[in-house]
Amino acid sequence: VNDLALSTNSINRVLVDNNGHVTMPTQSAFSAKVGSQIDNMTAGGVSNILIPFSSEIFDQNADYNTNGTFTAPVAGKYFLCFFLRLENIDTATNTYDIILDTANRNYTNRFDPDYGDSDTNFYHVNIAVLADMDANDTAVVRYYVDAGSSQTDIDGDSYFMGYLAC
Repeated sequence: VNDLALSTNSINRVLVDNNGHVTMPTQSAFSAKVGSQIDNMTAGGVSNILIPFSSEIFDQNADYNTNGTFTAPVAGKYFLCFFLRLENIDTATNTYDIILDTANRNYTNRFDPDYGDSDTNFYHVNIAVLADMDANDTAVVRYYVDAGSSQTDIDGDSYFMGYLAC
């Protein structure tokens, strides 16, 4: 038995190999990372600043652009997640909000960095959601730092990823 390929316009859309493994080479999926460390996150009430995940690791179906925006090609449920490593956390800040901003709703990880008498060296922020998106809806990651010094950095090993789940 040969591998099975379902194609349109001479492009393989669904592949099933002899062992039953199914792949969809044009299914929307992306992974990107911060191009280099982002120094001194703006603090003091400037709201919802876009985090540019400018280095694509992969972008299957070309739905992600390097300013940090994913655009849903079709209506569906999308698994979206991000992982940020923040460095030099300012304890004078009341809250940090890291937001996965989609057209239908926002998902926020809020934390209070007051862990003690001194600034914290690093902190990891993660969100993973199954988001309902319509065709042409967008998803980005933003931040808000309400007070304190503009001293916190976003490490270059921070990622934004997603795929069309169903």
